[in-house]
Amino acid sequence: MPKITLPDGSKRFYKEPISTIEIAKSIGSSLAKATIAGKINNVLIDATLPIYKDSNLVIITSKDKEGIEIIRHSFAHLVGHAVKQIYPEVQMAIGPVIDEGFYYDVFSEHRFTPEDLLKIEERVNKLIKQNYNVVISQANKKEAINIFKERNEIFKLRIIEGIDDNALINLYKHQEYIDMCRGPHVPNTKHLRYFKLTKLSGSYWRGNSQNESLQRIYGTAWTSQKDLDEYLKRIEEAEKRDHRKIGKKQSLFHIQEESPGMIFWHPNGWMIYQILEKFIRDILLKNNYLEIKTPQAVDKSLWEKSGHWEKFRDDMFTTASESRIYAIKPMNCPCHVQVFNQGLKSYKDLPIRLAEFGSCHRNEPSGSLHGLMRVRNFTQDDAHIFCTEEQIQEEVSKFIDLVFEVYKTFGFDEIIIKLSTRPSKRVGSEDIWDKSEEALSQALNNKGLSWQLQPGEGAFYGPKIEFSLKDCLNRLWQCGTIQVDFSMPMRLDATFVDVNNEKKHPVMLHRAILGSFERFIGILIEQYEGKFPIWLAPTQIILLNITDRNSEKCIELNKQINEKGYRSKVDLRNEKIGYKIRESTMQRIPLIGVVGDKEQTDNSISIRSLDGTNLGIFKLNELYTFMESLIDKKGRVH
Repeated sequence: MPKITLPDGSKRFYKEPISTIEIAKSIGSSLAKATIAGKINNVLIDATLPIYKDSNLVIITSKDKEGIEIIRHSFAHLVGHAVKQIYPEVQMAIGPVIDEGFYYDVFSEHRFTPEDLLKIEERVNKLIKQNYNVVISQANKKEAINIFKERNEIFKLRIIEGIDDNALINLYKHQEYIDMCRGPHVPNTKHLRYFKLTKLSGSYWRGNSQNESLQRIYGTAWTSQKDLDEYLKRIEEAEKRDHRKIGKKQSLFHIQEESPGMIFWHPNGWMIYQILEKFIRDILLKNNYLEIKTPQAVDKSLWEKSGHWEKFRDDMFTTASESRIYAIKPMNCPCHVQVFNQGLKSYKDLPIRLAEFGSCHRNEPSGSLHGLMRVRNFTQDDAHIFCTEEQIQEEVSKFIDLVFEVYKTFGFDEIIIKLSTRPSKRVGSEDIWDKSEEALSQALNNKGLSWQLQPGEGAFYGPKIEFSLKDCLNRLWQCGTIQVDFSMPMRLDATFVDVNNEKKHPVMLHRAILGSFERFIGILIEQYEGKFPIWLAPTQIILLNITDRNSEKCIELNKQINEKGYRSKVDLRNEKIGYKIRESTMQRIPLIGVVGDKEQTDNSISIRSLDGTNLGIFKLNELYTFMESLIDKKGRVH
């Protein structure tokens, strides 16, 4: 006779095992209709599964975060049902939930098209209207193998191979379609209403390019038409802001097949990069960092000693010379320790903050590459702080302030903080991990910041604080990080002499603000929609002549503006002024200056902003003052 305790503390007693949905019915019919799943003693279960023991129960509906994720996962199976009805020869791989949606990877000789996507969507809608029950059953490994052999689902069979022999496998039946999953799923398709299949892409089985090439069907699902419409509007806006499209339109960068995942910067894009680098360099100097430069290729013995070879070997590019194997550095930290190790260090020298705009290479799978956002060669605004245990709190606190200051400069005011703790595969003792995690949590709490815990998501050598900024489309971008590392200084023999004249290992803080320049510039392109604030814009002002007789004055004024240190250019084409203004607007140049007969006589410029506002007539000194006032604001919203 199970005793069920509900979240309000009330208790219900039942004479025999009972399911979540039956408990919901005993409370009220409206709750029963809304029930998607149950949470028993903090574990999600299907709403139709019986509860045998005394338990704490939370009834999950679509209003809960878990509810919407269950809906999305159920939609992935529903898409599988529709795909198999239309294309019976397709083999199903995996169909997980992702942020704001889901996908299903499938193997098929047929190459899916956007028209096929519409056909699948139409079939899903037909299936939804049938309001059929989603039936869960359990099978042992042998039974599951027989079921999926009969269905010729080779990828499901591979998944089953990795499951423990004694485990029971959850099977979900959508009418004639059977899939396997940890679950839970909705009890009936009446809970599946508001969705859209969004796009197709390629992928590889298990994310490995040596494996079969798969096709990925993406979709999104929500609990109301309003939420779905708002999401689709955001997606439409995101497509308009796609950094790859804007990058091409404004000639910022390109990527080509001969160097996948590596950026060819054009003059406009490289100008943004250089401005960004100078901005960060100035901040580092003000905060007592010492800039260094370390080699690109280092003997594999250093990576073995640091622990990176064992952990990251498959992601490293390597080369060989004179019977020695070298790794093209995937990160900078072991090299920074080598700089620290030169010469005897005293506790009086600490903290030592070594910074590098370090170019790194990682052999990311080709299917995961995405413009500037996911590349194989990137430059980090990387630094490592060598300090004592007693200095950790102060250094972490200073860095947190620095992160908030930098992000605010670019107009990002909402920062999400997460603390990632020890992963299953790690180096260092439990005592060291305890001290490291305590140091970071204490630093956050001392500043009164709200933060989320991410168990098991730390680096292999230490826990970390992650800083994610929220952009204008409410997307989160994880950029900044600081990590406490007791282990690497030990592994690489870094020492200092303490107050008692004894050698000790320093603590090493790994930290970055932007993360990588490439990715951060990609974020900025989409945040600003290519309309860079004047301090970052490749061209800050363009001068347009109205007639040919104004050309020389345009050239003269442009020269003076450039000599003053501003980035100016001219457009002297024999086109109507309205056309040239439109062209300059399309190039997203912040200030558009017009020089006609009146301006030529007065030695002035008529200025308009990118949004078309007429800002008035400016003499050069007045223009410089005005431009400086805009530059001082940087990208701040307020």
